[in-house]
Amino acid sequence: MEFGSSVRGEWRLEPGLVYLNHGTVGVTPAAVLEAQAEIRRAIETNPSRHILREIVGMLGEPAPGRLRAAVERAAVLFGARAEDVVPVENATTGVNAVLHSLGLGEGDKVVIAETTYGGVREAVRHACRLAGAQPVSVRLPHPIRSPEAVLEALDAALPSGPGLAILDHIVSETGAVLPVRELVRLCRERGLRVLIDGAHAPGQIQLDVPSYGADAYVGNLHKWAFAPRSCGLLWVAPELQPRMHPVVVSWNLDQGFAAEFEWTGTRDPSAFLAVPAALDFLDRLDFEALRKYNHGLLWRGVEWLNGLWDTSTTAGEKMSAFMTAVELPPRFEATPANASRLRDALLFEHRIEAPVFEFGGRLWVRLSVQVYNEFRDFERLAEALDAL
Repeated sequence: MEFGSSVRGEWRLEPGLVYLNHGTVGVTPAAVLEAQAEIRRAIETNPSRHILREIVGMLGEPAPGRLRAAVERAAVLFGARAEDVVPVENATTGVNAVLHSLGLGEGDKVVIAETTYGGVREAVRHACRLAGAQPVSVRLPHPIRSPEAVLEALDAALPSGPGLAILDHIVSETGAVLPVRELVRLCRERGLRVLIDGAHAPGQIQLDVPSYGADAYVGNLHKWAFAPRSCGLLWVAPELQPRMHPVVVSWNLDQGFAAEFEWTGTRDPSAFLAVPAALDFLDRLDFEALRKYNHGLLWRGVEWLNGLWDTSTTAGEKMSAFMTAVELPPRFEATPANASRLRDALLFEHRIEAPVFEFGGRLWVRLSVQVYNEFRDFERLAEALDAL
């Protein structure tokens, strides 16, 4: 299949918009949106029947329904057994569920990195405040040049437990794919439980979640797996599932891991029920062909920009998949306020959507590509930044 402008019509992106920001909230294909709309129309013909009898089990009487069937299909993305996976609205919701289910105690440590996603950072701060636990932030190398450099940095900074370490699988701001198996092993040696935040992983890299050795893993399906928003999965090791509860506890308390997470009160289930349509779309594109195109396009564009600006990236090619951050030329003042102004100017003056952020005294632009992008998008970005 041809990618680039020839497939852009599969999405409802504005004509003329350069969208180099697929990683933020994803872009749902039109075919998947239509499947979701049909699901919503069907539900409205008899909402009680569809939601309470067919999609989830009756209140207090959990039974497998269409939601469980969708989760079973989606579990393949995690390389996991369906019975170990439950739906959550997004990765941050799953992180909160784990934080508040593990029973953090006075003096426990919750380890995060300086590059941990901001929403997760705040969730950790809140959970530690409630439990009397201690948040610990560790510094990883920036830029990241090798997996060994990450391991050495964590080994030097990691405290001993008891507590929890939250590890990124793919760092949100920089796109770096971290060596999670080895990182989990380090944490285990220090007596820490491990939660992997894989918000960006499903649909971007091949996963084998049970093999990583973590206690829990969360990932979004609405970023790279083409599902509608909001839609994510939480995997929990079987021995911990009896302790795990959703952020919103409702009628199915103590009715089992799956039952509790599948009924947290009235919500729109259509995003989850549209997951099979999203995976059908992914199959139609051919996941391996998509991965090859996206990675190749990203690094062709990144190397061209680095040569043009005489700058660098936040991670090497072998540690990236479909997104990375590129350092902007030093002529741009490196402040958070200027990063926001630059991001807005790219969009409102040049119709280019790409996040700009300040880190380490420099400005960076994060580029995340999907098959609707092509090399001309990088040229448009360079032209816009020259004009600014």
